[in-house]
Amino acid sequence: MVVPDAINTEFLKQMRDIIMKDDERFIIVVGGGATCRKYQQAAKEIFHPSQEDLDWIGIAATRLNAELVKYLFKDFAHPEVMTNPHANIQFREKVLVASGWKPGFSTDYDALVLAKRFDADTIINITNVPYVYDKNPRDHPDVKPLKEMSWEELRGIVGDTWDPGMNAPFDPIAAEFAQKSSLIVNILGPDIENLKKCLAGLPWEGTTIQG
Repeated sequence: MVVPDAINTEFLKQMRDIIMKDDERFIIVVGGGATCRKYQQAAKEIFHPSQEDLDWIGIAATRLNAELVKYLFKDFAHPEVMTNPHANIQFREKVLVASGWKPGFSTDYDALVLAKRFDADTIINITNVPYVYDKNPRDHPDVKPLKEMSWEELRGIVGDTWDPGMNAPFDPIAAEFAQKSSLIVNILGPDIENLKKCLAGLPWEGTTIQG
């Protein structure tokens, strides 16, 4: 939600305020957003990029966005953006910001690897839609929001193949990893009040994927 179309400065300021008031520490994994999609589309119009080319373009977008998020927290953030979720790192700051890693792996996957490394069993995934739906809402007006679902059910929707810049509720490769690792993902939209409720353990609107 850093760049859904333009840079979402209001959301970023509100997110920073929520995190700074919370007693917990946070790992924030930043996606590429519209920056990623626009540059990938430009590449397709100019030449014939490979899947790996498109991935590297997307990764560069995530790293630019992650730098912005890191500076939101100044001295409260680890001084370097984490670009490899497997890297040997110890952070004592309140916030660690991470970006894309390498071709074939999304920031969804990176977030899951970091959650497992730092013993977190639940990931909050903020997207531009408030739920996972049973069908693509862009193509089907009769979609139904799903409040709870299993990883097997999600994988039946998103498939098994990663495509750079794909607009799916969750990366298929990451979904497989989450299922094997028994991780829980809460998917919710950009509503700040809803995010507050989720962090506080109060009833919130969105989709929980587990099992």
